[in-house]
Amino acid sequence: MTEQTRPLDGLRVLDFSTTIAGPHCSRLLADMGADVIKIESPEGDLMRSRPVQRDGAGTMFGQLNAGKRSIVLDLKRPEAIAAVKKLVETVDILVENYRPGVMKRLGLDYPELAKINPRLVYGAISGYGQTGPAAGRPAYAPVIHASTGYDRAHLFYQQGRERPDNCGIFVADYASGAYALGGILAALHQRHVTGKGQMVDVSMFETLVGMLLGEVNRAQFDFEMPSRPMYGPVEAKDGYVMLATASERTFQDMATAAGRRDWLTDPRFEKYGDRRMNWDKFVDEFEAWSKTLTVKDCVAALEKHGVPCSPYLTVTEALQDPQVAHRGSLCTIEDSAGAYKSPAPPFRFSGSPLQSGPKVAALGEDTRSVLAEAGLSTVEIEALVK
Repeated sequence: MTEQTRPLDGLRVLDFSTTIAGPHCSRLLADMGADVIKIESPEGDLMRSRPVQRDGAGTMFGQLNAGKRSIVLDLKRPEAIAAVKKLVETVDILVENYRPGVMKRLGLDYPELAKINPRLVYGAISGYGQTGPAAGRPAYAPVIHASTGYDRAHLFYQQGRERPDNCGIFVADYASGAYALGGILAALHQRHVTGKGQMVDVSMFETLVGMLLGEVNRAQFDFEMPSRPMYGPVEAKDGYVMLATASERTFQDMATAAGRRDWLTDPRFEKYGDRRMNWDKFVDEFEAWSKTLTVKDCVAALEKHGVPCSPYLTVTEALQDPQVAHRGSLCTIEDSAGAYKSPAPPFRFSGSPLQSGPKVAALGEDTRSVLAEAGLSTVEIEALVK
């Protein structure tokens, strides 16, 4: 290894995934140096057509697929399946997020491909997992948000609300992609010991259930709790501030910042349980102070005493935070319409670099070169690209 070697340099990935969860996982693999070969249908990944569109190039697609190579194969054709099997001989990892059973019907399921390449690590992301009574159910992130209780759990904290929110942020997709990455890397580590690959079966349903820390515990023990969370927002003169009183020390510091040390001996607030039950009353008293200040001044006063807090920013405002520039939280990627910014991975390595993209491949632009690397003849390749 050289100082500039990325952590996954030398690994090859065959990426059958579409939309968000799988592409997010394989994008991170590419950022860490893996050669990711994205297999697309002749119509291309659905995300290519999604906004923001610039001269026919979709920026969300680019964000999820920068740094990958793109090949087009019509998997309805036997010749294309044969080509995939040739490619499988040359790769370390396969990622797919089809509904369970699709890859088996194509003859590309893990047991079949493991015969070709026993060292293959096969990552499969699906709504409910590969087995069980729900395995065949179609699922996108919003469906998983509803079916796990995630949306109702969120609603529990919205006082006076009965209708669940419309959520346009695909938490289940991104979290499942990250869990898939962890599982795949663990399987790669075990392969170093055993010499054999294995299948990594990631359930979006289980991913989101695993995020419901308090809710899963309360569901088991029938623990009653008021719907008032001990977190913001609290109102200031010109907006709202999020503050998190996650510990006794934080509560004490918050009282000091507001000049209300009497709260520390007030029987309504002194102990955690009483404070939680009377949180609405506490917020009323706190806002008698915070409403006299601007958001900026309120945050400054709280941070002076070490209280975790933040103004409510727009995404545009958040991306202008100096921390973003310092960390390199955004990288530049480039598609056929030009360059734009994309989130970089949220982790860094002390001994090796990361590189996102920078190129977003056009649909099928690498088909000939990738198939040639797999040993297909010119005649075979031209038959497939017609």
